[in-house]
Amino acid sequence: MQVSVAGAGLGGLALAQGLRGAGIDVDVYERDPAITARFQGYRLVLNAVGFEALRGCLPARWHPLLDEIVDDTYVERLVLDSQLNRIGELGPGRSGFVVDRHVLRHLLLTGLPVHTGAALTGYEVLSDGRVEARFADRDPAVADLLVGADGVGSAVRAALSPQTRQTDTGVRFVIGRTSLTEQFAGLSRAYGSKIAGDGVSLLLGAMRFRTPPKQAAEELAPEVTLPDIRDYVRWAMILPPDGSLGAATPQEAALSRMDGWHPDLRALVEQSDPDNSTLLSIRVVEPRERWAPGPVTLLGDAIHATSPTGGNGANTALRDADLLRRNLIEGRRDLVAAVGAYERQMFEYGAEAVRHSLDALPAFAPTTKPA
Repeated sequence: MQVSVAGAGLGGLALAQGLRGAGIDVDVYERDPAITARFQGYRLVLNAVGFEALRGCLPARWHPLLDEIVDDTYVERLVLDSQLNRIGELGPGRSGFVVDRHVLRHLLLTGLPVHTGAALTGYEVLSDGRVEARFADRDPAVADLLVGADGVGSAVRAALSPQTRQTDTGVRFVIGRTSLTEQFAGLSRAYGSKIAGDGVSLLLGAMRFRTPPKQAAEELAPEVTLPDIRDYVRWAMILPPDGSLGAATPQEAALSRMDGWHPDLRALVEQSDPDNSTLLSIRVVEPRERWAPGPVTLLGDAIHATSPTGGNGANTALRDADLLRRNLIEGRRDLVAAVGAYERQMFEYGAEAVRHSLDALPAFAPTTKPA
């Protein structure tokens, strides 16, 4: 069996690792000109399902390394005011495993054949049942299965299911990263909580490594090269609907909305890394009408992009990867049936993940003080 994966995000790479470990040939095609062409960092919280799915896709020899680069977390999920006083709760506390996306992506890239600068323009199912993927600036690739793991703007989805489109929620947020110094360790109460300002909400999360990732890889899996990243705080400011930067930089946009805030919160934004700060929009994709099973399928944000307020985007993509991996391994003799069984389950839990994330969005959205 030969599999082509479009997209070198977490879900596509996890699938490729899992298939490769089972002796299935797989190639990954990434539209970016280089793996490091754009920053794809920040912390993720994996739940038990997502973490076990990730372990299932990785070689067992890397499990000790994975365990060393994640950290257990529990957050109270409070609502605080701009002076860090408790004014409410977001809901029950939440536990999970915290991992850095940039570090995890480098682990998942190890040893995989990844072709960069490969922008998919379409595909054709051939007379023998195989599928030919076509690219803008490279030769076509023929495989038994094409997996669209190419994100919310998926080119594979546009061809496979043109009626399934992304929806812009209108919510914008500024996100950044700041080294976790002794000063910001004192903000621990705010990690995992919502800080409510006038017209904005600020969300903080700490990324602490049991062992620095580069050192952990050198000690536990020398064939893996991980970035030299140290502990940091991820911050995200949710803006009013259809909000824009209104400033030259993401940091300035955030600071312009933080007059009178606690000095440690302002310092957190002031000291953030400008190269790792950006404005993002919250877009979703809801899986609705199913297509006939065949040699093309979708995974992750390409078919069920969630709002980050649900905390389930990466978890659901990893669940996809592990489920599709297992189905393909067990159903090698009937690929279409294996893909169909994957899609039936994925559509059900994927749609629920999107609904959950949208239901959670209002709790994190900014509130404006009454006049």
